[in-house]
Amino acid sequence: MIFRRLKASLIYPLLLLFTIPAMANENPDNKNLSSLISYLEEKGFEIQSLLDDPRFEIYEDIVDRFTKSAERKSHSIQSYKRVLNFEDKARKIDTFMDNYSAQLKQAEQKYGIPSSVIAAIIGIESDYGKNVGSHNPFNAYASMYANGYRQDFAKAQILELLEFAKRKGIDVFDLKSSYAGAMAFAQFIPYSLNKWFVGDDIFDMKNNIMSVGNYLAYFKERTGKIETAVLRYNPSSLYTQAVMDLAKQARL
Repeated sequence: MIFRRLKASLIYPLLLLFTIPAMANENPDNKNLSSLISYLEEKGFEIQSLLDDPRFEIYEDIVDRFTKSAERKSHSIQSYKRVLNFEDKARKIDTFMDNYSAQLKQAEQKYGIPSSVIAAIIGIESDYGKNVGSHNPFNAYASMYANGYRQDFAKAQILELLEFAKRKGIDVFDLKSSYAGAMAFAQFIPYSLNKWFVGDDIFDMKNNIMSVGNYLAYFKERTGKIETAVLRYNPSSLYTQAVMDLAKQARL
């Protein structure tokens, strides 16, 4: 009996020794990604080829990036503004508005949204177009799903992203985003791109200006205030205050 137990205790570690490396070398098609594959197949999209693509990767730090975001780390508007490099953005807003004065004026007239608020959002979201992120949106949302973080949101955004890429004839791995999967100068998630983006080129600043105006107008009509419309852009009171304060820095 003792021999049998000893023999079993030796076999089990040996099994682990040979099976764990094999599992580590497989594509990241774990249980979560398997369910994602099935879900998207039901929606008419095959993603196994995307998961097999050498450009696919799982962002292991994705959950930490969300849970340690500026909104969650900051306890005051002052600390939040420091994270945003607010003073630098305040110095740049007039130059941005001068450079795109015609488009900002058109957006304000069409959507009824102050041009300074549109400029402020683009300033905070992408530093007026200088920073669109270094991640890939498909990888970002697949990583969220694989790590069990906001899975319903992640799979919905992947579906929106695949529909967008198919409609535009875009290789999904050619897209750049923030760690949260937001794209372009306006930092729209895929759902917002499909619903509110104006124009074809997501990296045309004029299209981004019109799209921010379109988005804010939609929610201003439903909430009654520009501040609550901005809050729908990013559900953080600190974000809303920072946007409105930055807009006030503009030379009108």
